[in-house]
Amino acid sequence: MEFYLYAVSNTKPYKLIECPRDAMQGLSDFVPTELKVAYLNLLLEVGFDTLDFGSFVSPKAIPQMQDTAAVLSQLNLNEKTKLLAIVANLRGVEEAVKYAEISYLGFPFSVSETFQQRNTNASIQESLKTVREMLELCRRNNKEAVIYLSMGFGNPYGDEWSPEIVSNWAKALSDRGAQILSLSDTVGIASPEQIEGLYRHLAEALPNTEIGLHLHSTPASWKEKMEAAYRAGCRRMDGALKGFGGCPMATDDLTGNMPTENMISFLETKGEALSLNMDKWQEALAFSSKIFH
Repeated sequence: MEFYLYAVSNTKPYKLIECPRDAMQGLSDFVPTELKVAYLNLLLEVGFDTLDFGSFVSPKAIPQMQDTAAVLSQLNLNEKTKLLAIVANLRGVEEAVKYAEISYLGFPFSVSETFQQRNTNASIQESLKTVREMLELCRRNNKEAVIYLSMGFGNPYGDEWSPEIVSNWAKALSDRGAQILSLSDTVGIASPEQIEGLYRHLAEALPNTEIGLHLHSTPASWKEKMEAAYRAGCRRMDGALKGFGGCPMATDDLTGNMPTENMISFLETKGEALSLNMDKWQEALAFSSKIFH
């Protein structure tokens, strides 16, 4: 597959998705429910487009998220920020769609067979069936699905990867009705050239599908990755305060999320109107030390 550069419009509003769930899920010490609630309520006041707040998954797999329902019942919701919950199987989907407060259900669909088994205890083909059923349940319950193309830039397991493989799966998911895909750099190995080229290709190939990016980065690589994403025309980006997080199901050495404070600073230099409450953001930054030690 060859990548061709084309003119990209950056006129649509920029959507920042804050991911405290991703940041917390790998912590070994359980964060008390009341601390999670206080932290999430501060982030809700900041005014992000979406808050990835919790997950309906097996507590044996991700013990940190076992109190998601209890947390949800104590959140101070507003009209600006929508809630996203992660699910990993049909049981999680059936649980999550019960909650009117949740707007988005996120599902990790990996282009790596090894990671799909590690992350959801299911094959790619089994997960494709789950996606199909999830999309139908979302339609019936007035939810939107966000399908993450995990290991979207390669994997550490030796599984075959190519831009064509990613593109083919993206088209297969779009053909089944997925309207939001998030291309995920799960282990932080994407190069700026990969980010820009693959994002542009998917955006051109699937013009009616919203394409986002979920990037993991190091302190030395965040800016070049962010610049590549912006050049490519990405208007939907995931991040986590101070870059906390990483995927505990992927590798032992976690590569953290794209730091939200860096993303905000970068986008402000580009003249993006983010309309965030920066006082509440500073409160959230200070409060985070109670959770991330």
